[in-house]
Amino acid sequence: MADGALSRLSGSPDALLFRFLEYFPLTEIASFSSIAIIIIFFITSADSGMFVMNNIATKNARISPKWQTIGWGILLAVLALLLLNAGGLTALQSMTLITALPFSVIRLLFIVSLVKALSIDISYYERDFSATTIPWSGEFWKERLKQIISFHDRKSVNNFIDTTVKDAFTELKEEFLRNGIEADIHSYGKPHRIEVEIKYDKVNNFLYGVRNELRIVSDYLLREDNLPNIEDNRTFYPKSYFGDDREGYDVQLFTKNELISDVLKHYERFIEIISEERNEMFISSNANQRLK
Repeated sequence: MADGALSRLSGSPDALLFRFLEYFPLTEIASFSSIAIIIIFFITSADSGMFVMNNIATKNARISPKWQTIGWGILLAVLALLLLNAGGLTALQSMTLITALPFSVIRLLFIVSLVKALSIDISYYERDFSATTIPWSGEFWKERLKQIISFHDRKSVNNFIDTTVKDAFTELKEEFLRNGIEADIHSYGKPHRIEVEIKYDKVNNFLYGVRNELRIVSDYLLREDNLPNIEDNRTFYPKSYFGDDREGYDVQLFTKNELISDVLKHYERFIEIISEERNEMFISSNANQRLK
C-alpha cells in the first residue's frame, strides 16, 4: 500500500510513526494523541527517576525537601540535553546501555540483601517470649472455665475493654511514668478498641491494643448437646493487636494482672529486638506514620 515508503523510513522511528498514521483516518487527531502519549511517557519516566534518586539520597526518608526533588529533575533534564546535543538519540541510547551495566551489579547485591532481610524477618516475627512471663498460673480457674464455655455479645466485650483492659492499661501507664517512660492510652470506635502506645523518635513506637472482633460459630458447635445452649452463630471476643502487624489472639480470659503481664512480655520482646543491630531495618521510625 505504501510502495516501500515506510521501509525507507525504518532508520528514523519518529518520522516512521507519523508517516504510518497518514494511512489512517483522522490523521491529525491520531498524531496529536501520539505526541500526548509520548509526552506522558517521558514525564512519568522522569518522575519515577527523580523519585528513586531522591529516596536513595535521603535514605528513604518520609519527608524530603522540595528543592532536592526539583534539583534531581533539573539534573536529569540537563544530562539528557547534553547527550542529545553531543550525538543525538544514538548517544543517549549508548549512554543508557553503559550506565545499565553497574546497575546490574547493584541488582545482584539487592538479591543478596533480600535473602538476608528475609532470614532476619523470619527471626523477627518468630521471636519467642520469656517463659516466666506467660500469663495465668491457674488462679481463678472456676471463673475461667465458665468463660471458656460462654459466648459473648458485642456489648459485653465492649464492657470488658472499657473496664478490665482500660484499668490494666491505666495502671501500666502510671507505672511506666514512675520509671521515666511516657505512655499514652488511645480509645477508638468501629471497631471498639483501646491501646497503649509508647512513642519513640529513632525507633518504631511500641503499641499493644485490644479490639472487639466478630467470630462466626461453627454449625457443628451450635448443634452440640454437651455444651450450654448457643442461640446465635455470631459471637464477639477481645483480640490483641500490635504495632508491627503480628497476629493477635483472644484475651477474654485474662484478668487485669494477666493482661498487664501480657503487655510487659511484648514490651520485653520489643526492647530485646531494638537493642540488636541486625534488626535496624525493621525498627526505622518511618513506620510510626503508619500507626497514626
